[in-house]
Amino acid sequence: MALREINFDGIIGPSHNYAGLSLGNLASTTNALNISHPRDAALQGVEKMRHNLGLGLAQGIFVPLPRPNHDWLSDLGTTVQDAPDTLRPAAFSASAMWAANAATVSPAPDTEDGRCHLTVANLRTMAHRSHEWPDTYCQLRCAFGNGEHFRVHRPVPPAFGDEGAANHMRIAPSHGAPGVEIFVYGKSGGRFPARQHVEASRAVARFHGLDPERTLFAAQSEEAIAAGAFHNDVVAVANENVLFAHEQAFENRAELYTALRRLVPEVEIVEVPAAAVGLDDAIKSYLFNAQLVSLPDGGMGLILPEEARETPSVWRWLEQMVEGNGPIRELFVVDVRQSMANGGGPACLRLRVVADPAAVDPRFMADEAKLDAISGCIAEWWPEQIAPDDLLNPELWDRIEHAREALLETLDLSDLA
Repeated sequence: MALREINFDGIIGPSHNYAGLSLGNLASTTNALNISHPRDAALQGVEKMRHNLGLGLAQGIFVPLPRPNHDWLSDLGTTVQDAPDTLRPAAFSASAMWAANAATVSPAPDTEDGRCHLTVANLRTMAHRSHEWPDTYCQLRCAFGNGEHFRVHRPVPPAFGDEGAANHMRIAPSHGAPGVEIFVYGKSGGRFPARQHVEASRAVARFHGLDPERTLFAAQSEEAIAAGAFHNDVVAVANENVLFAHEQAFENRAELYTALRRLVPEVEIVEVPAAAVGLDDAIKSYLFNAQLVSLPDGGMGLILPEEARETPSVWRWLEQMVEGNGPIRELFVVDVRQSMANGGGPACLRLRVVADPAAVDPRFMADEAKLDAISGCIAEWWPEQIAPDDLLNPELWDRIEHAREALLETLDLSDLA
């Protein structure tokens, strides 16, 4: 079994709009009620996937969920026609494009039964995301249906909030070696909610059969949450033996670092000092919401949004880091501005799964030809723009639904209709 890192990117859906639904996500609330450009957004996402394929990385895809979500509105006793303004935008939300919130993933070397485990996130803190999990669960069961290699779990009960891989990291000497899994939870964010509960994280660790001696639970700093780091992946990211984090990412970083060095002596911790890059610049630029990846020719690279290059303190520090001959050797910049404006950077758009690509349903694995077909479908069907009042237009509802149907047909995934 050849284990590789596979990045599954969410294809940005045709209902992508700026409704400002995510309290604590500063980009989302700042851009509320602006005009969105779903076609451009989705094509930007495809180009990021194409860029990663060009680096020699394994690339997967997830398709948008059904929108508007008629079943959810029905459960609330209404319809898309009659829904109040407090509900209708949530039914159209394209936030499932941020696949980092789809599930928490534990690779086979870490689990008791030697399979890769995925637990679907309940996303219960935000109404517009709380109704994603049933369709996400069906999609993951389809993509990872090989029971010899995978087990997909239903979500933690909604008494406790779980927001998936965005609050989970793994440190290991290599992708195929046993690792240490780090669950990052929140306590308080002042005026913003802490979305990941420690009880949910502990439940996921039990579902996955993780070794308690190699499982760590770390509190995210209250400063980070209050500054707009609604998920840990806004202030920290890990890959193999490298942890890349802001100085203010964790409530007790010294304790966490000591445990990591004891359990994985090969760990390399690259910490960005607050004096060099303040939390505001780190969050505005999504410096840590980069994809930290192992390159086929050796070494690691960061796949960053354009906004990181445009933030002087961030880019200055990154250039100094690369020149310092540390573990992160290359910087790659991609344009995901439409996603960034709604609060999600390159790492938000992907779910990292360490597994044998041959064990994944091939319909969910990308190559150049498949990305060409996806781009063609987007160019033909995705709306060019959506203004807030457009969500009242039945013609747009039909356009969004037909666009998803066309994509499923293009990918031979009509069983997800």
